[in-house]
Amino acid sequence: MTSIKPRKQRYRLYNAPLHKKRKWISSHLAENLLLKYDRRSLPVVKGDTVKIMRGNFRGHEDKISKVNVQDQTVEIEGVTITTAKGTKIAKQIHASTLLITKLNVTDKWRRRKLESGLSETTKKEIEKEAAEQLKLREDEKKEAEEAARAEEKLKEETKEPLREEVTPETSEEVIETVTKEEIPEEKIEKTDSELPKKKPAAKKSPSKKTTKKKKEEGET
Repeated sequence: MTSIKPRKQRYRLYNAPLHKKRKWISSHLAENLLLKYDRRSLPVVKGDTVKIMRGNFRGHEDKISKVNVQDQTVEIEGVTITTAKGTKIAKQIHASTLLITKLNVTDKWRRRKLESGLSETTKKEIEKEAAEQLKLREDEKKEAEEAARAEEKLKEETKEPLREEVTPETSEEVIETVTKEEIPEEKIEKTDSELPKKKPAAKKSPSKKTTKKKKEEGET
């Protein structure tokens, strides 16, 4: 039995285990789906097409890109907000403000739950929808792979001419460095051979003052 006190209800909601939180991330089905599956609401799954019923993005209809179980919120393609820095971030939206317009039936477990208690005709229709969705998913994967391969080819083609241009420049630089290293040794040898030999210094003749002193010393 749950408590009437809101603080206890909030405590149980925020501290609940993940397997319970996952069930609580559910939203209402559209009228055509409600009549088809005989259910009022279902837990939301990645790939479901959803319409926003309340808030600034009211009327926006697109696929779910991510389900945050811990925060009990959902991210929808095309619903973004700009931060103070100018970057765009996906807005977190609560599942209670959404209306499911198309279900993602590719998962086997979900199909089994939907098919339980339904007629065979509806079961066949569900299987057909699942096959179509799987084909579409495979086609999208192939297109994405082809686009990635084309981008890689373009990158390789742009890199190849650059490599051809770089190789001759590197070879010339190597030749220049080798010649520069060899030139100084040759210059040193040439300078040693080309330098003129120094002439022996000539003896200085005795000055007149020294001769006079010698004469005076001899007379005495």
